[in-house]
Amino acid sequence: MPNHAEFMQRCYELAEIARKEGESPVGSVLVKNGIIIGEGTERSRQLKDLTRHAEVVAILDALKTAGSVEGAILYTNVEPCILCSYVIRQQKIKEVVFAKYAGELGGTASPFNILTTVEIKSWSSPPAITIYR
Repeated sequence: MPNHAEFMQRCYELAEIARKEGESPVGSVLVKNGIIIGEGTERSRQLKDLTRHAEVVAILDALKTAGSVEGAILYTNVEPCILCSYVIRQQKIKEVVFAKYAGELGGTASPFNILTTVEIKSWSSPPAITIYR
């Protein structure tokens, strides 16, 4: 079983970096076989690119170094939003661990539960969701 505490601690450290840089305090790591293969902080404001959420940045980082994130676990301190949830589903990440719900823009919230829906038949099964406490 993965050490959720270790990986969530890294998310909190990354979130603090983002906060200090004037971004939303969100940090994410991607883990495969117990090793961090990608990290990301919120970068939307700095890069003037609304797609540069911490989860997407972590996925892009992991793709650059590992080539694939299929079957990986994504850790993030805040529930992935709708945009990030779409990317997570397309990359076939097997589990998402987060500590805080994002509200109506979160990927697990109805009616736009992109992260957890089974209604889109062309997608594989949704990732397991673990709420870190």
